Amino acid sequence: MNSKSVIISAGGIGKRMGTELPKQFLCIHKKPVILHTIEKFLAYDPKIEVVVVLPAGFIPDWEALCQKYLFTAPHKVAVGGEERFHSIQNGLREVTGKLVAVHDAVRPLVDVSVIAACFELAEKEGAAIPVYPITESVRKVEGDLSYAVNRDDYRLVQTPQCFRYEIFANAYEQRYSKFFTDDASVVESAGTKICLVDGNRENLKITTPHDLKLAELFLK
Repeated sequence: MNSKSVIISAGGIGKRMGTELPKQFLCIHKKPVILHTIEKFLAYDPKIEVVVVLPAGFIPDWEALCQKYLFTAPHKVAVGGEERFHSIQNGLREVTGKLVAVHDAVRPLVDVSVIAACFELAEKEGAAIPVYPITESVRKVEGDLSYAVNRDDYRLVQTPQCFRYEIFANAYEQRYSKFFTDDASVVESAGTKICLVDGNRENLKITTPHDLKLAELFLK
């Protein structure tokens, strides 16, 4: 088995972006978002195993992109499923690493130090994810009413989310639930404690044209 693997979750089709191409294929700072993202993991570990999960219909676009931008790094491609849960299951079948990370293709601004910290803590404790504090006021909505809650009790979750392979693979043997919003929720449901790492705030998830402009500014 390889030491480390990363599943790049690239199953989005760009509905909120309002473009024909999925947002992970849009260009910022001279190359597609997904290539910026993968390059962060190769900067962390040039030998890391990369598994890219894509909608079946966009695999030819990915292959064309690799040729156009001379992307020759070794990687595997898995076909996306009905839900993100099923896409990660498909990607997991291609993984050989003892430690596995899952990262959103549309988070190209993750810091290499955060990647390293997540892998290190996952190796020690089994499961680690990056988070950062909420700075805005937060309210809980119940019907027509809302209540102020203590923002210090909450964190915003990012990727990469890292796990020991055996813990991760066991968790994904569960049946799909609509309450599985990320990999940490799947692993936690299977009984593993999730440990937290300080993320980097600029590690935004690109989902709208505004996010795309912000990411371009950060990369410049």
